[in-house]
Amino acid sequence: MPLCKAVIPVSEAIVLENTPTGTLMIGELCDSRWEGERFRARQRGRAAADWLSVAPDGTATVDVRLTLETDDGALVFVEYKGRSHLDTGVAYSAPIFRTGDPRYLWMNRIQAVAKGFWDGAAMIMTYPMIYELR
Repeated sequence: MPLCKAVIPVSEAIVLENTPTGTLMIGELCDSRWEGERFRARQRGRAAADWLSVAPDGTATVDVRLTLETDDGALVFVEYKGRSHLDTGVAYSAPIFRTGDPRYLWMNRIQAVAKGFWDGAAMIMTYPMIYELR
């Protein structure tokens, strides 16, 4: 079931090469907007980033955490992991949500999935649709 779409701009990445697990790229999220019929929110605060680990073969492990504030004032923490390959710019992820706001408690029980597209020139990750699994 469609949940929302997301547009996530990323500031310049901090790159740590030759770590024990490959290259670590830390991309701070500048601002993100998540829009759907049941869930509309914007990034709250600056403590938001993607800790992307890139293996020697180019396979990347996505590790994103951020806090969102809904249009009606609820706070929702989002965490997602997934896989990507730098050659294609395509990422597959599985977001989960945490909130204590009674209006959005339903989000604590869902598993979402998404296929996103990285635009390196614009430094924007776009998820045309994030789906709630049922």
